Amino acid sequence: MSDALSITLKADQLNLNARKVVKRLQESGFEAYLVGGCVRDLLLDKQPKDFDVSTNAHPEEVRDLFRNSRMVGRRFKIVHVRFGREIVEVATFRAEHPEEDHDTYDSSHISEGGMILSDNRYGTFREDARRRDFTINALYYDPENEEVLDPLDGVKDLEKRQIRLIGSPEDRYREDPVRMLRAVRFRAKLGFDIEQDTRSAIGEFGYLLQDIPPARLFEEVLKLFMSGYAQRAFTGLTDEDAFRWLFPDTQNLLAESHHQKLIDLALESTDTRIGNEMPVTPAFIFAALLWGPFLKERQRLIDDEGVTIYAANMEAANNVVAKQQLFTSIPKRFSGPMRDIWFLQFRMPNKTGKKAASVANHKRFRAAYDFLLLREKSGEDLQGLGEFWTQYQIDNPLDAQGSSRGRPTDHQNSGRQGSRRRRRKRPPRAPST
Repeated sequence: MSDALSITLKADQLNLNARKVVKRLQESGFEAYLVGGCVRDLLLDKQPKDFDVSTNAHPEEVRDLFRNSRMVGRRFKIVHVRFGREIVEVATFRAEHPEEDHDTYDSSHISEGGMILSDNRYGTFREDARRRDFTINALYYDPENEEVLDPLDGVKDLEKRQIRLIGSPEDRYREDPVRMLRAVRFRAKLGFDIEQDTRSAIGEFGYLLQDIPPARLFEEVLKLFMSGYAQRAFTGLTDEDAFRWLFPDTQNLLAESHHQKLIDLALESTDTRIGNEMPVTPAFIFAALLWGPFLKERQRLIDDEGVTIYAANMEAANNVVAKQQLFTSIPKRFSGPMRDIWFLQFRMPNKTGKKAASVANHKRFRAAYDFLLLREKSGEDLQGLGEFWTQYQIDNPLDAQGSSRGRPTDHQNSGRQGSRRRRRKRPPRAPST
């Protein structure tokens, strides 16, 4: 191909199973390449997290070639080829959508805003390249011939350190508004700049994010804030005026410096823990992001409705979570620990006797303690509570055995806690006579 660049990538960075998939597809007469982020990262001398394969073989043909595979997806069918716990994702080349004549494309597959709802239209290599989101992701690598295929000058954009959409920013954002969040995420991850037209359209079409299901936006929030560059991602979201479409109530409070400071500190702490390969949990991040709206709603219930403090805590948490679910879902396995972190903030001023011991023995104590320290660091005057609980843990090591932040048995497991009940053995049957 005229787009082929003779580039040899480091063999030890290439995934052996992904190479096996490419090789078998090619030996069966199909085109097949490593594609997207894995090629981009290899060219940047980074170790890819995942390896994806693109081919002109249809999903059914891929499935027939690999017994260890299954088809997944509704919007666009792909094939997962499993090697033990590892999965290599194989996608068929996609066709371009008609830009003007929607009569050639089933209108039921496109929303009123232009978002693509169903996408099972297969195409050629070049069509597939033009359907990708950014030029730096439209890179293909043929490991057998050691060639990088670059039909849209993605390598030049890598050299310029810029993120550029393929095609019209308005059309591409209408097709899938999540591309706006991906632009911000790649900026944070790679330290690149967003090309001017790609960037300016984010502010103009950010409202399209309202059409995305909350469950999908939750997954995007995890990618933004749980990958080791949460602080930069948060800055990017606020710079591009996209944060308000994810957390509108929090956005309204960012003008109050201590709220933004708390969020910055929580994200910084999370980035540090990820960098040190320590466990993290979305519950802690959501606790920081929604702490301001929770406090505001709690005070409203106390002042305007005369609700008791205990009832105000419970009702405010319910109200804030219910409203946030309209924008990004929060699974119960995370909203539960988040509530515990909040509620313990109002129990931690109890510094005497059994009440202190009860707080220290709570399974979320360590997360709540970390949160308390961040509140102090953000500028809240908590009358030395952080120092007290730091010393308490030194003086009472057996009491202060609440869970560490993100301990798998505490925050990360979504199933039942504790050991499984042992099945009682039945007495042996009497011998038949």
